[in-house]
Amino acid sequence: MPYLRYSRPLLGCLATLALYACAEDVRTTVPPASDVLPIATWTLPERLTFCGEEVPLHIPEVRERAEREFYVNLQTPGQIILYLKRAGRYFPLYERLLRESGVPDDLKYISVAESALFMARSPKDAVGLWQFIPATAKAMGLVVTDDVDERRHPERSTAAAIKYLHQGFKQTGSWTTAAAGYNMGHENLAENQRYQSAHNYYDLFLNEETSRYILRIAIIKHLMEQSASYGITLPSAAMYTPSPSRPIPVEGGIASIAEWAVEQGTTYKDVKLLNPWILKRALPAPPKGHLWVIDVPAAKTPVTR
Repeated sequence: MPYLRYSRPLLGCLATLALYACAEDVRTTVPPASDVLPIATWTLPERLTFCGEEVPLHIPEVRERAEREFYVNLQTPGQIILYLKRAGRYFPLYERLLRESGVPDDLKYISVAESALFMARSPKDAVGLWQFIPATAKAMGLVVTDDVDERRHPERSTAAAIKYLHQGFKQTGSWTTAAAGYNMGHENLAENQRYQSAHNYYDLFLNEETSRYILRIAIIKHLMEQSASYGITLPSAAMYTPSPSRPIPVEGGIASIAEWAVEQGTTYKDVKLLNPWILKRALPAPPKGHLWVIDVPAAKTPVTR
């Protein structure tokens, strides 16, 4: 077999080139640890729960759905930071009302999934921290008019959400299915349960939004509770906190919120920020059997007239 004869210097160069090519190939296929994205090193936790109810991660399609929510949420660490910061403002209120109602603390994570703890409005006209549509809000006792929208009232909307979730729990005996009913409506969920002859949420074939819903809540709960494990640590001083305020009951209407604010020793801006449920510059008389309670800054003192 014919072969070529090379000089020793040339052989050395060829050997060096071959080693370099091998090194480049290794670097391309197995990058150094410093080049690996952190998200690629994180895996779905072995156990997820919601309201004490197990997420059946041993079911392959459930695990795949959970992984989708896990990685999608980890792609936006800034959003997780905002969840944690806003939780400082709203979770103390949620936790108190949930405790007083005797329902699971995990229900607070529904609000995170619904609104990111922000006074949001959806394309379907769902509004507020708990994203009520007008009909459901009114059925739960909230006032929704052109002048007042109590879906934007943190305490009253939270109480209404607890009431609606508890209705679902009484119908199904499960907080998981109650939460699914919160998303798609208890009647719609019940119709699917009847048609499919299945009652467990994880046995139902539902629309994409509701099929993702519980997994998303469980993942949000996990990431918020275990944020430090994913490199997200915030000092307590970085959290948003509720603004100190004092309530003022108002039985009638208010012709000018700005003038009323000055009489209370505060400003129109303060009143609007503390009471996002007041939509306009005036406030009509409350409905029969209702009472407006307006928050003003705690440090302010009323003007004597």
